[in-house]
Amino acid sequence: MTARLAHIFRHPIKAHGREELASVVLSAGQALPWDRHWAVAHDLSKFDALAPGWMPCINFQRAARTPALMAITARFDEATGQMTLMHPDLPVLTFFPETEGARLIDWVAPISPQLRFRPAALVRAPGRAMTDSAFPSVSIKNLASNAALGATMGRDLSIDRWRGNLWLDGVEPWAEMRWLGRRLRVGGAVLEIREKVGRCRATMADPETGRIDAYTLDALMETRGAQDFGVFGVVVESGPVAQGDKVELLP
Repeated sequence: MTARLAHIFRHPIKAHGREELASVVLSAGQALPWDRHWAVAHDLSKFDALAPGWMPCINFQRAARTPALMAITARFDEATGQMTLMHPDLPVLTFFPETEGARLIDWVAPISPQLRFRPAALVRAPGRAMTDSAFPSVSIKNLASNAALGATMGRDLSIDRWRGNLWLDGVEPWAEMRWLGRRLRVGGAVLEIREKVGRCRATMADPETGRIDAYTLDALMETRGAQDFGVFGVVVESGPVAQGDKVELLP
């Protein structure tokens, strides 16, 4: 396999914006730095601010329920802690997540549910990313699989629909789905592939507009027999990774 790392993305606030990176340092047992560092609890959430910890995604505002969230893009300044969020239907928001979470709640309210599951608070769990998996994971996706699914649907699919962390180029379509239990060297880091990523309705929304325009779940079921796309990996050897790095499936 001759493959390269094509893209690196993080999502500082779960379901509220994507940001592409040129490089990052992965640490053993941790998610991608600053990925899903915060999440937006809704008014029916069971998240306990007095004893914060990882919780399933049903406790947080999700694009599966609120597709407009898919159109948010983010810029996070690690040095200052300042976040900038952009959406085609909202003014640009620049704020400090650690101290100004209420500003985000006010900003996102117009594109959020109005009766139940309203956004209530920006939260985090110290030392734990709010990944969709119950373990600290890095989401790995394959450009060829995205292209193959788009071909069966007769349209181009933006990779931003899948909210992946690491995007690989030069891998056969769907090969990643056979890697469970295998190890993958990406640049200077090694990840162990643990699980397939089950997909939700969020992938049906156009990342440019936040409006549903593609029946990705039906297409996955028809072509693959399951609504899975991509895999979760766990970092087992720390190291730097960068766009263009070699990707190698280890014996």
